[in-house]
Amino acid sequence: MNQLEALKQFTTVVADTGDFHQLAQFQPRDATTNPSLILKAVQKPEYAPLMRATVAQFKDRSLDEIMDRILVRFGCEILNTVPGRVSTEVDARLSFDTTATVTRGERLIELYQAAGVHTERVLIKIAATWEGIEAARILEQRGIHTNLTLLFSFCQAVACGQAKVQLISPFVGRIYDWYKKQAGAQWNEAAMAGANDPGVSSVRQIYNYYKHFGIATEVMGASFRNTGQILALAGCDLLTIAPELLAQLSAQDGSQLTRAMDADSAKTQELKRVIFDEASFRFALNEDSMATEKLAEGIRAFTADTLKLETLMQQAAA
Repeated sequence: MNQLEALKQFTTVVADTGDFHQLAQFQPRDATTNPSLILKAVQKPEYAPLMRATVAQFKDRSLDEIMDRILVRFGCEILNTVPGRVSTEVDARLSFDTTATVTRGERLIELYQAAGVHTERVLIKIAATWEGIEAARILEQRGIHTNLTLLFSFCQAVACGQAKVQLISPFVGRIYDWYKKQAGAQWNEAAMAGANDPGVSSVRQIYNYYKHFGIATEVMGASFRNTGQILALAGCDLLTIAPELLAQLSAQDGSQLTRAMDADSAKTQELKRVIFDEASFRFALNEDSMATEKLAEGIRAFTADTLKLETLMQQAAA
């Protein structure tokens, strides 16, 4: 048994890619996409015709609608390969606009429904800003499930649980990146591996809190830098993993892999319930310089890749 097969005994494995041709070999249940992954995919020769065809079909529509149609087209192709759900992201430029995020999320769902996809198979992916979490609360109340992304802090996770979102994606690798950069030459890779990895410990804290208090929101670790981070989270509800790391897991013996996280043990911990309103959420996020920086940086990066994608769309329409 390889590590990927062993991991699947404890955790639902999700593929983190827009490259749907890669999916079948790893047999993930779900798949996640984001603007950066879609941008990467459409620049490959095998996917360029898909984008050109979508742009040609809807060239008289607004740029943002054509974008959504491309995202949904990729999502539908992914759903032909995976048995579960696909996560499709709302434009990152709407991260601080609750109303616009709700409207865009509803349109994405309508496009999926028009393509014959059931709502239960789609997660609308939204940045875990206060405005994004509020938008997710509204969408969930309307029967549209959400995946809150760019999540780096405990306060973001607690607020998402309060909003009864379907799933959160805490970013392990980007947390690790920040602490490693801060430490500079003082960073000890071996000492900060496994359970001591700051990204891993962040996900474990969130998982234990959710399970202890019976919060139904699913925890999906994301953004991994190495397989050690993934294996240290065996037992997490879901883990979304890039194809390169899925391949590494498939190539390694997994007979020694054991469960690292467990809902029953989380229930026995002594934990304090926390409630955030907007003011206390913003203050807690502000107190966490890593989360503040990484959230802002993530929104900027997704926005930049969305703009690049729009440029490619305009070139395809010319």
